[in-house]
Parts: sequence; C-alpha cells; structure tokens
Amino acid sequence: MAPDPIFFRDLAYVFIAAVVGGTSAYLLRQPLILGYVFGGILISPLTPGPSISDVRSFELFAEIGVILLMFCIGIEFSLNDLLRVRWAALVGGPVGIVLSILLGVGVGHVVGWSSIQSVVIGAVVSVASTMVLARLLLDSGDLRAKHGRVMIGITLVEDLAVVVLTVLLPALGALEPGRFATIGKALWLAVLILVPFSYLAAKAIPPLLTRIAKTQNAELFLLVALSIGIGTAAVTQIAGLSLALGAFLAGLIISGSEYGHETLARLLSLRDAFVALFFVTIGILIDPRVVWANIPLLGLMLSLIIVGKFVIWTLVVRLFRYAWGTALLVGVGLTQIGEFSFVLVQVAKTAGHVGEDVYNATLAASLLSILLNAPLVRYAPRWIAALHFRMGRASVPVQGGVYDDQAGHVVVCGFGRMGSTVGLALDHFELPYTVIERDPDIVRHLRHRGISCVYGDASQVELLKAAGAQRAALVIVALPVIHEASLTLRRLRGLNEKIPVLVRAHGFREAEDLKDVGATEIILPEVEGAHTLIRHAFQALKVPKSSILAYLKSCQGFRSSSAGTDSQD
Repeated sequence: MAPDPIFFRDLAYVFIAAVVGGTSAYLLRQPLILGYVFGGILISPLTPGPSISDVRSFELFAEIGVILLMFCIGIEFSLNDLLRVRWAALVGGPVGIVLSILLGVGVGHVVGWSSIQSVVIGAVVSVASTMVLARLLLDSGDLRAKHGRVMIGITLVEDLAVVVLTVLLPALGALEPGRFATIGKALWLAVLILVPFSYLAAKAIPPLLTRIAKTQNAELFLLVALSIGIGTAAVTQIAGLSLALGAFLAGLIISGSEYGHETLARLLSLRDAFVALFFVTIGILIDPRVVWANIPLLGLMLSLIIVGKFVIWTLVVRLFRYAWGTALLVGVGLTQIGEFSFVLVQVAKTAGHVGEDVYNATLAASLLSILLNAPLVRYAPRWIAALHFRMGRASVPVQGGVYDDQAGHVVVCGFGRMGSTVGLALDHFELPYTVIERDPDIVRHLRHRGISCVYGDASQVELLKAAGAQRAALVIVALPVIHEASLTLRRLRGLNEKIPVLVRAHGFREAEDLKDVGATEIILPEVEGAHTLIRHAFQALKVPKSSILAYLKSCQGFRSSSAGTDSQD
C-alpha cells in the first residue's frame, strides 16, 4: 500500500510546529508546553496559514503521549510516595470535587443559569488534567516534592471520579435509582478487573524484566517496557477507567523493581516526542473565533477555575494539616482543566443539558487555563517562598528533588573485573560509593550485600542522576567499551563540569579521545601492567631501580607523543 503523502506532510507540520514553538518558549524562558500549544495554533485548520487536514489522527497519537508520560510518572513514583498523601488524595480529592461543583451551582444561581447547567459547569471545572500537571511538575523538578505528590494523588482520584460523573450527568433532572446501580456496576467491574490484574502484574513483571535484562539487549528491553505500559493502559480502559490511570499503575509496578531507572532512561526520548505532539494537538483545537464569541461565559469559567479552585484546594489541603506553603502550591497547580472536562461537557451536551455555547466555552477555558497555569506553576514556588521569607517563616522549597540527597560519595560506572577491584578498595577504606551496572545478577548480588547500586546503562543521564553523580566527590568510569565510556563522560560533564572523572582506556588513541571529551585522568590497564612487569623483570636482572624508573618515565613521555597515532598498546 502506498504511503499517504498528506499524512506525512501533516506529521512534518506537527513536529516543525513543536520545534518552532518550543524553541521560542525556551528563548523567552517560558515553559515548553506553552510553545507547543502556540505552535499548534499556527498549523490549526481554524487559523490562517499552512494547516493539517486530519486532526483525529493526531489526537490518537496524542493518546500515546498521555500513556508514555503517565507510565514514566508511575516509574518515578513509589507506592510509599502515594501512601504518604493517601488521606489528602482519597478524602480531600472527593471533598474538593464536591465543593467545586457547589461553587458552580452557587455562581450559576447568581448569574441566572439553570440548575442543571450550573451542575454541569461545576463538574467540568472540578477536574484538572493529570497529563498537564505531570508535565509541568517534571519540568520544574517538583514531581516528588510534597506538593507534587499531593497534586498527583488528587488528580488520580479525579480520574476515578470522572467515571461516576459520566454516569450521573446524563440523568440530571431525573435521577432514578437505576443510575446508582449503573455506577456501582461500573466501579465493581473496574475493581474486578484491576485487582487481580494488578496482583498478577506485580508478580509477573519483575521476573520478566529480569529475564530480558539478562540478554543485555536494549531494543528488547524497550519493547517489553512499551508493551507493559500500553498493555496495562488498555486493560484499564476496558475496565471503564482512563488510559492515564492504567499507565501510571504499570509504572508504579516497575518502580518497585530494580529496573525502574533503566526503563525510564530508555523511554525518555520517545516520551518527550509524543508529549510534544499532545500539546501541539491541544493548540490545533483552539478556534480564536469561539474564544471571542464566548468571552462573558469564558471569563466566568476562567474565574471559577483559577480563583475558585485555588481557594478550594488550598483550604482542603490545609484541612489535612499541611503547611500553608504546600497548600498554596497545590492550590496553584490545580487551577486548570483538561481532557476529562472535554469528556464531561460532551456527555452533558449529548444529553441535551447544555448547548454549543457551554461546549465551546469549555474547550476554550480548558486551553486558556493550561496556558495560564504553566507560568503559575513555574513561578509560584518562588513567589510563595519570598512571601514566607517576608513573613518571617521558614521558606518553602523552591524545587523538590527527584533523587536522593547523597553527596560526596564515589560513583563507579561498571562493576566488572576493574570496577569490582575498585569496590573492594572502597570497602576497605570505608568510603561510600554507588555502582551503576547493567548485569542484573551483579546488581542483585550488590544489593544483597547492602551496596548502593543502580541497574542500567551508565551513559543514560537519568541513571547518572539516580546515582547522584552530579554531587559525587569522584566518578570512576570502568566500562570496557570505549564509545560507552566516552558517552558516559560527555553526559557527566553535562551534569557537572568540575567533578574529577577517572576513565579506563585500552589504547593511546582511545586515551587521547577521552582526554578531549574531558577525562580528568586516564588509566591504561595494559600499559600499567606492562610497566609493572618491566619493573619486576629488570629488578630480577639486577638492573638498578633508579635506571628502571628513569626508563619507565621516558616511556610515559613517548606514550604521550604517540597517543595520536597508535591505537593499541
């Protein structure tokens, strides 16, 4: 079958728009998602200029972005992270949703909306976009900060609440008992599918990853990871829940194994490409004429979303004894609506409860709230920290770290013969160290001994960060393959230009290449071994020790001058 040239032209438009918009946002020091959305506006069929012809195809691609992002978020989280915020999420989440709906009803009564329309608008503004929030928290580094954990927990509960709301909204005005039976049946079906599936997945996925890891084949590992993430998302969708929730659960299962960091490192580039496509697609949906035609209703909805939800969520989080700084940050983060609001207003429109004006205003309010929320989430921690400082209180953290605060340790990349020998010496002198190793058997053995280690390819930035390489006192790169060592060194220098890095090399040319990349010191084991052999041999032949050392010193000078021409020792 011949490829469709229109589709590939549109695909080129989308990625060019992402590049142009993302670059512009970067130069203006704004969140990248703002640039992606504006890039989408430029190629929208609803605006002048070049445009894509089939929006629906790219909406499907955007769903892959949702799955990959939430899968990675699940990997970066842990079950303990969620348990720490369980009360704020499981109790505070429903409370906040109900209060948001009541706010919509109250405002609707004042401005003259019907009761049903007021409930619909309240429901629409009550649910934030997990996808948008997760991306903003990732960009700011606040994903695993206290306020980040609370926000993600709440939005996951909101995802579950959407199931209930989609059943209730069509029945407004004639809420018969059968509707509650439908809700109960839907939730029971979800539990019936998800509980055994999650149990089996938790038992089967780690051993499966262990088998794949033993092959040390990066392609197979990536394919298995994608199968797990997309497969679990599909199962939750069958159960009547969201793709995002399923992908998050899959990531959570992997995060409990030793392969979380490696899985994350393999998925990052693919995730970022599809996430960019998601936000470009949001921009494509914006119709400036609709925004202009619904300004009064749109302004009121934005007020509910930004002012109303900020107050509600700040107070709800405070009810659970969180500090004002955390509560304010949660309130700011949840002042947007997203894809599930589209779903709810579509359900209400189909049921005849709202007209085109509310539907179009919801689309516009969603997109504008995302555009406004992005800079708020980025700058709010600084503003709130400054406010606390002026009030004489302890400052809230400006940025929450994703990784442990280990510092001043040694990072050993590769734990083969050379790396393990270095490890024995570090153990002897009781110096703290962390190992990055791609052999799962070695990783398991090290963890059994209580040694800090990270499974995966040391050249991946995420794994270097997980090992705390940017804060280490020394990094030793003992990888046997030169291009892996060189790439690891380049990535290290991107994290910290000043950290001392010792690297092994097999030949003079390799040593010169590593020196150019930024190695502090280069060790050639074969040359060092040959020098030791010469020293012992000539001492046995009664050659004076001073003469032997002078000769070896001259050899070092020769080695330096010939490094650019010899490739072997």
